[in-house]
Amino acid sequence: MTGERRAAVLGSPIRHSLSPVLHRAAYDALGLAGWSYTAHEVDEAGLPAFVDGLDGTWAGLSLTMPLKRVALEVADRVSPLAAATGAANTLVLRPEGRLADNTDVAGIVRALQAAGVSAVERAVVLGAGGTAQAALAALRELGTKDPVVLVRDAGRAGELTAAAERLEVQPEVRALLGGAGTDLAAASGLLTEADVVVSTLPAGAADEFGGLRWNPTTVVLDVIYAPWPTALGAGAAAAGCRVASGLDMLLHQAVAQVELMTGRPGPVEAMRTALDEAVLARS
Repeated sequence: MTGERRAAVLGSPIRHSLSPVLHRAAYDALGLAGWSYTAHEVDEAGLPAFVDGLDGTWAGLSLTMPLKRVALEVADRVSPLAAATGAANTLVLRPEGRLADNTDVAGIVRALQAAGVSAVERAVVLGAGGTAQAALAALRELGTKDPVVLVRDAGRAGELTAAAERLEVQPEVRALLGGAGTDLAAASGLLTEADVVVSTLPAGAADEFGGLRWNPTTVVLDVIYAPWPTALGAGAAAAGCRVASGLDMLLHQAVAQVELMTGRPGPVEAMRTALDEAVLARS
């Protein structure tokens, strides 16, 4: 397939993004000659002008922090999922306009499925940011509408609560995190009783849970991928849990983006190989 087509990842900072590795590997595997994928440092203030300056050769944009919420404002249409989660990590550029969508949800769903999850009854989410909102949507797709969400301050979980209302899920938000203020006993009981645990916390923030007496039937997804393994991931794996990392989520959300931008099935194994090689080269 020939003809110039362009795509890119935008964000700030963007230098260490692995998205170009994934998308270029997909184009090669799909035989999409003439397709290119680049990375651009763009902040919230700069997004409208960047998007307005694109011509008809552009197929789509991947959006990372801090652009996932402002992306909704530069779109002509917003998918129901992006509207419900309140964030978009993808802009699909078509002649009829710009579509904002969210493939982070698919990334979480597919990462958990690859780890053996087919259905979820009891789930715990750590954190209340944008990725936690995507986790609520993903867990809904996997069968649970009432996960427990552990946060530092329940009074600051307003965006998560609003997203939950739009998603028509009813999470139980509990303020059990916070360094010295962590109620480790209460949090540990919830984590070890869960079918699935999804940590959306920043690097190091979930380290104190690495030494839990994990139930080996629990599946743990830690969205961090550098450094890996995290204390949480290593502790859960040592206890016999199936563990997925942020790299698994990154892979699968990129596969979904490739499908949206090219109209072709994402070549999962080719993209996984390229990602593994890139991570090894950086280590």
